[in-house]
Amino acid sequence: MSQPITCFKAYDIRGELNTQLSEEVAYRIGRGFATELNAKTVVVGGDVRLTSTPLKLALAAGLIDGGATVLDLGDTGTEEIYFATKHLGVDGGIEVTASHNPINYNGMKMVKAGSVPISGDTGLNAIKDAAEALDDSLVAERLAFYCNGETIDADAFFNGKAHVSTDKLNASGQYELKDCLTDYAEHVVSYIDTANLTPLKIVANSGNGAAGKALDAIEAVFKAKGVPVEFIKVHHQPDGTFPNGIPNPLLPENRDDTAQAVIDSKADFGIAWDGDFDRCFLFDANGVFIEGYYIVGLLAQAFIDKEADAKIIYDPRVFWNTEDIVKSAGGIPIKSKTGHAFIKERMRKEDAVYGGEMSAHHYFRDFAYCDSGMIPWLLVAELLCTKQISLADMVKARIEAFPSSGEINSKLKDADAALARIKQKYEADALVIDDTDGIGYEFAEWRFNLRKSNTEPVIRLNVESKGDIPLMEAKTEELITLIRSE
Repeated sequence: MSQPITCFKAYDIRGELNTQLSEEVAYRIGRGFATELNAKTVVVGGDVRLTSTPLKLALAAGLIDGGATVLDLGDTGTEEIYFATKHLGVDGGIEVTASHNPINYNGMKMVKAGSVPISGDTGLNAIKDAAEALDDSLVAERLAFYCNGETIDADAFFNGKAHVSTDKLNASGQYELKDCLTDYAEHVVSYIDTANLTPLKIVANSGNGAAGKALDAIEAVFKAKGVPVEFIKVHHQPDGTFPNGIPNPLLPENRDDTAQAVIDSKADFGIAWDGDFDRCFLFDANGVFIEGYYIVGLLAQAFIDKEADAKIIYDPRVFWNTEDIVKSAGGIPIKSKTGHAFIKERMRKEDAVYGGEMSAHHYFRDFAYCDSGMIPWLLVAELLCTKQISLADMVKARIEAFPSSGEINSKLKDADAALARIKQKYEADALVIDDTDGIGYEFAEWRFNLRKSNTEPVIRLNVESKGDIPLMEAKTEELITLIRSE
């Protein structure tokens, strides 16, 4: 290939359409994946973006030509691929998704057998090398073979083309549609005792993404079991044009629809998901957004209640609340570097039952140590019913005990210079210095973490204190001023 493929990142694939990621690149990635993993069967799926299906089919063509049987799950969330990879016992899984990135982007998330993540040093770089090594003329010929018109069309896989073995490729891959949705829904519901659920009204904002279909499947399981839960569905229908904006509830401007629906319907709580629903965001009965940090503590408590001495993994950005809950409940808190590959690796090493990040990624041992955007709200619903208190009351005391700034991003020309300024001012007085991820300094009554993003040209700040909101706010403002004083 004359130009290098630039959409490979540290732990996944993401790129601007046509300039970095195209059907040609997707085909190459499929061939590279099948070759490097010696994959005989691979599950694939895609989010609802208009570009996801063509990219998925090009990817499937590459997998087939690499000798793999492709099981296409259709429109899916990332966690459905995680589930199916382990549940079906196949050699790997690939989700075509750009999650919450702009509409002119797309990408892929990959796992190998057992839903073990693939990162740069565990196969992703090798897949990239194999993709780039493919002969240009061969790639063009094979894409033309699968095309029905100007782009690969699903019909190409049903008119026998995907079942053709050629001497030139020595490939014998197959293509099948596969439905795992009911099995997936029954599995995630198994994390709770549905007999514990009393009547609940829940607002569910799918953001016109992939979550709607999965929620419907969970609702069907509830109905079969007679569970008295009513869903108020917002932006429920999948729509790859995203008429209500790219679903990213981390942005404050994207929360109003969920919050207002909770208030208008007098719901017990609300949920909103990102595009591939590997993260969920919760709102209390007043429509107030609950920071993901405090949900980590809630879920940690829920698992320790069910399993004494449970190991809980957490990220180093904000953690005083999580540590306090886990230690008080008799669990074992374990700090890990931020990022899904690090969290999953540490969970496997420790056999931890649960891992949580403040960014609303939640990981579960019995979900192949992978993250899910459906299991967290199910656990919270069970907690509300068993404890008979509101979500607001559950987190109120914790927020007061350990108030936090939330993550504050700054786009800088020189992030390293900002880190140096912060070190010079604060390091000498710090009681604890933690370099697990970025720089973390602890003082008697407050602490902060400052780290460069792995995916964006920004630096991220988190501040928390011990029960002192004015101190937390003052230190946050002090740090921001110094960070941005370029």
